[in-house]
Amino acid sequence: MPGKSVSSMPVTDPTATAGQNIVQGLLRGYTGPVAVRLWNGQLMDDRTDTDCTLHFREPSVLRHMVLRQDLVRLAESYLREEIDVEGDLESIFDFGEHVRRLHFSWPDKWRMLCQVLRLPRGQNTTLGTGKSTRRDNGRESIAHHYDVNNDFYRLWLDPEMVYSCAYFSHADESLADAQLNKLDYICRKLRLRPDQRLLDIGCGWGALALWAARKYGVRIHGITLSEEQYRYAQERVEQEGLSDLVRIELRDYRDLPDDAGYDRVVSVGMFEHIGVANFAQYFGTVKRVLKPQGLFLNHGITNDTGWRDTPLTRFMNQYVFPDGELERVSLVEDAMERAGFEIIDVEGLRRHYALTLRRWVQALEAQHELAVSLVGEATYRVWRLYMAGCAYYFDEGSINVYQILAGAVHQPLAVPLRRDDLYRNKCQGSNCKCDENG
Repeated sequence: MPGKSVSSMPVTDPTATAGQNIVQGLLRGYTGPVAVRLWNGQLMDDRTDTDCTLHFREPSVLRHMVLRQDLVRLAESYLREEIDVEGDLESIFDFGEHVRRLHFSWPDKWRMLCQVLRLPRGQNTTLGTGKSTRRDNGRESIAHHYDVNNDFYRLWLDPEMVYSCAYFSHADESLADAQLNKLDYICRKLRLRPDQRLLDIGCGWGALALWAARKYGVRIHGITLSEEQYRYAQERVEQEGLSDLVRIELRDYRDLPDDAGYDRVVSVGMFEHIGVANFAQYFGTVKRVLKPQGLFLNHGITNDTGWRDTPLTRFMNQYVFPDGELERVSLVEDAMERAGFEIIDVEGLRRHYALTLRRWVQALEAQHELAVSLVGEATYRVWRLYMAGCAYYFDEGSINVYQILAGAVHQPLAVPLRRDDLYRNKCQGSNCKCDENG
């Protein structure tokens, strides 16, 4: 098979020869940023302009990659350190898309199969980081992701511990500043005033609740299902002397009382956990606890296909977000309208999330040794892989994140005629780069 150039290292091992022939087939027509190294140290590409190197440490991984085309098994091989990725991990998803689109003639398929069968089968070992059973979109699912270790998250999040898409004024802005931008942008979209009650569903480590209390003087009820987040947020509330304005609770949104009566409701980065089948209950609950002329802002991730059972979603559900599901934004809006909401404003922020995720990955990689000491190598690799993959697909456009502002139907809208007030603090100073970065 025609393929890329191979380094001059002689190949005498039959297993390595088979691996070389297979990789040459996989690299056919590939001009992307990834090079491949075999288990014997042989580099399959002598270019110097590659961003990363995919290192197969075990020949059995290549066998499974070709024979079963099982991307979950391939990802698990990375978690088991049977594969290493040196350099920009995000680039590996570009190579994955190339392999997925490859089409071989039947003679080429036969030759590839003959080479694959010369590789060892390897052992099917399991990892302790995965969660294969589905749950009820409740506390156990949330704990799997968010109760890993507060010190681990502190390594790579911003000082406010915001674990959702930041809002950048320009591509070079710091993550810390962009997260503060996001917190204030949400508050402005909600048109917060000191006499209001705000419900924060999935309040995380309390950043938005504390910001809204400090800057806008509103009374906030934050709810979370993560015990680690609850303890951290409660400590911050007490340290900042905001107990009279901020109340943090371990509570499921489904257990909110009927007579709650909030002026504003916000949910940031929690929506992905509720499950598509629970849309009606979720939006119905928000509608029930929101005052008739109140505002609701839902900040959540969507995709362009609707929820599907794919290797990528199976990996995410098993190792990252048990029960997590994504849907198209049009169906999210439809569910909101069916619950009695009028859509006021919709804004897509996918480019901002790609920038956010890349900042997170860079910070995590810079703290590799300390992260491993806190959570272990496998968990470090889970987070590195999932965040790099998300950055790639946000940039590519198949997943997005939307802020949807809504109010109750047949009620006066609690927003101005124009959106000028949302940008009153934007682009001030001589360092603004918005025009050049879009």
